[in-house]
Amino acid sequence: MSVPVTLRRPTDGDGHDLHSLVARCQPLDTNSVYCNLLQCSDFADTAIAAENAQGELVGFISGYRPPSRPDTLFVWQVAVDASMRGQGLALRMLLTLTERVAAQGVRFLETTISPDNGASQALFKRAFARLGVQHSIRTLFSRAEHFAGRHEDEVLYRAGPLQPATGESDIPRRTTRGDSMNIFELHESSVRSYCRSFPVVFKQAQGAELVTREGKRYIDFLAGAGTLNYGHNHPVLKQALIDYISADGITHGLDMYSDAKERFLETFSRLILTPRGMDGYLMQFTGPTGTNAVEAALKLARKVTGRNNVISFTNGFHGCSIGALAATGNGHHRGAAGVALSDVSRMPYANYFGEKVSTVAMMDKLLSDPSSGIDKPAAVIVEVVQGEGGLNAASADWVRKLEKLCRKHDMLLIIDDIQAGCGRTGTFFSFEEMGIKPDMITLSKSLSGFGLPFAMLLLRKELDQWKPGEHNGTFRGNNHAFVTAAAAIEHFWQDDQFAASVRAKGKRIADGMQRIVRRHGPDSLHLKGRGMMLGIGCPDGDTAAAVCRHAFENGLVIETSGAHSEVVKCLCPLIISDEQIDKALGILDRAFAAVMGEQAANQAS
Repeated sequence: MSVPVTLRRPTDGDGHDLHSLVARCQPLDTNSVYCNLLQCSDFADTAIAAENAQGELVGFISGYRPPSRPDTLFVWQVAVDASMRGQGLALRMLLTLTERVAAQGVRFLETTISPDNGASQALFKRAFARLGVQHSIRTLFSRAEHFAGRHEDEVLYRAGPLQPATGESDIPRRTTRGDSMNIFELHESSVRSYCRSFPVVFKQAQGAELVTREGKRYIDFLAGAGTLNYGHNHPVLKQALIDYISADGITHGLDMYSDAKERFLETFSRLILTPRGMDGYLMQFTGPTGTNAVEAALKLARKVTGRNNVISFTNGFHGCSIGALAATGNGHHRGAAGVALSDVSRMPYANYFGEKVSTVAMMDKLLSDPSSGIDKPAAVIVEVVQGEGGLNAASADWVRKLEKLCRKHDMLLIIDDIQAGCGRTGTFFSFEEMGIKPDMITLSKSLSGFGLPFAMLLLRKELDQWKPGEHNGTFRGNNHAFVTAAAAIEHFWQDDQFAASVRAKGKRIADGMQRIVRRHGPDSLHLKGRGMMLGIGCPDGDTAAAVCRHAFENGLVIETSGAHSEVVKCLCPLIISDEQIDKALGILDRAFAAVMGEQAANQAS
């Protein structure tokens, strides 16, 4: 994912920071601090500032409306900090500023660019294309006449007319009911992230499609970060929920008994656990989200074993509450904790050092050495496929060796199946065909089947050493989620047909992605993942982000993952049609063609 930023009007408090930003962005002309202060105060309506999560100014566009042409915005400077380049920030700022001034009566954009400034030329041409307007070019100030040969020509770009900001424009709409300011930016915390990659207002969704308020359709290759395996508003699940609500079924019940919970317990046991030889597991409902299930698993492992330490893995992601965050490797999330994240030893995941290095043998050596400094762990927590970590997939052999290691050293094995479970890899559990028996399994995301908050911990009966109420949560009894989860299991998991269709679609996607790799980067791109949890690894995060932006502009919602956000990641609904898969892969193919082609052209020049 790209780094989150907030776009806003500048204030006079930004003057000094703007001066520093411009000074860092050579070859921009550095004006006086006083001039920059005026840009942030008197000209704030025709300027826009971008700040990161730490409140630092990382982008700025200044402009003004010439008195003789009040229908025109002249863009004076565009500055983007080096840390944010390659993420499309300049284009986002320019489009957002354009929408704002269009609401004030501006119909034309102007700027001057020297002939050798290819980056600025590309930026404004992309903006004009997004806005759907024509542009003209003429030399405004010549090198010979105005600069005595000491400066390149300054070429005037003029584009328009812009469409009035009435909701009929092609500009991604960011206003609500006519408000001139973005209602989301005005009232919502800057912690929001996905909306920055997809700056439209979605109104409807069905199956594998999202629809904006203006009626534009997008194929969904994100699916609620893996929460909507059965798609948006599946009719069977929706009808079950409507019937339950219409009959005044209980909504909230703490952990009291209810018809909805009884049906889920019976259905999950009969159709999921029993056919897989897992009758010896109990279900604990832990609260709304995956991190709640992880917290319960870690807490129980420590209670049962009497030990504090837990082993987790490089690039693992387990949640953002403190215990789960300690086991998470992602530095971006860990950095926001504000407290020490302790009692976890990080070990290298499968193939972290390449195929020739056995990371399980490395762990065995460390755990067998009383002077290694690794305290004897209570448990190991692992994802069989690392979703947020970059679609790193462990082999069956590695997972089996890890289980043997746990038995040898008396550690509990916790499988985090929050994203990889519920059919995502082609079987209900990601480890199903590997011949292992985890001590605990965490489930969430697609467990409810309908996007309703629902998390569960599966644990072996002999580990159930909780005292009543020792671990609880107000929302651990989401009866609406019990209803849709039971309906999903009954509809999709009565036999192997659905799982077989997932495996077939996964192969279709993998084959299509492999063609993209061969066509656009056989030496720099590579396929990652398993089942329908797939992606294309790129040389860097800038490349992946550019591909995702291009895909979104053409009707595909897709995001990145990985340590450097370098993997273009597919998490489409498992019920997606072959036609939708092919259409989405076509969009992705064109996105890679555009981005890799542009990079090749830049390198050649």
